[in-house]
Amino acid sequence: MQTDVFGKAILDYYGTMQEENIETYSSLEEADILPVAYLFRDYGAMPALEKAALKACKGNVLDIGCGAGSHSLYLASKGFTVTALDESPGAVTVCKERGLREVVQTDFWKFEGKRYDTLLLLMNGIGLVGKLHKLSDFFEKIKELIHPGGQVLFDSSDIIYMYEKTADGGYFIPADSAYYGEVSFEMYYKELRSEPLDWLYVDFNTVAEAAVLNGFQCDLVRKGPHYDYLAKLTLKV
Repeated sequence: MQTDVFGKAILDYYGTMQEENIETYSSLEEADILPVAYLFRDYGAMPALEKAALKACKGNVLDIGCGAGSHSLYLASKGFTVTALDESPGAVTVCKERGLREVVQTDFWKFEGKRYDTLLLLMNGIGLVGKLHKLSDFFEKIKELIHPGGQVLFDSSDIIYMYEKTADGGYFIPADSAYYGEVSFEMYYKELRSEPLDWLYVDFNTVAEAAVLNGFQCDLVRKGPHYDYLAKLTLKV
């Protein structure tokens, strides 16, 4: 990261506990606000999909895009062996200071050398794929990281609802859009501004079809209240 906006916000909040917000600007909508305190939520404040994902974890866990470490801390408190992974130096520093033992600062795509029983990607963690055509690369990467019989738990959203409906009941999607769930956004915090980031929101049917083509089974674990869902990937035998 050239500018660790995310990490700076997490570090500031951890040091002061003062209310601060991260502003996000996406290619689909106007500015949105992410309260930094939300990244420090405890289990009781987590959405139902996240709770379901944490309950479904097994064995040793790799928490990909761990942020401030809230999911990893919960799992560690339940006796799981957890590796928390994030590209943000600030996030990694806070995770260590919050008591996590195994914390790795690196890009997900560069992480290697170990295998896990559960890969966990929450808060639309699969968004790191960026573009739909890179899903095959994602499946190849997670094959390197899971034990035989392992699983990948992720949540995402079908953001078709954000597009204008047509008279025939369909949706108006710009002709230059390769896939409607491909989004570019920037983050702002105080005087800091991130580089533009490609992020993917993928509907369940699309990711399930891609999974089959790449040797995985994709199961719907639970639907959320607003076009979101929790899914599980397992390698076919």
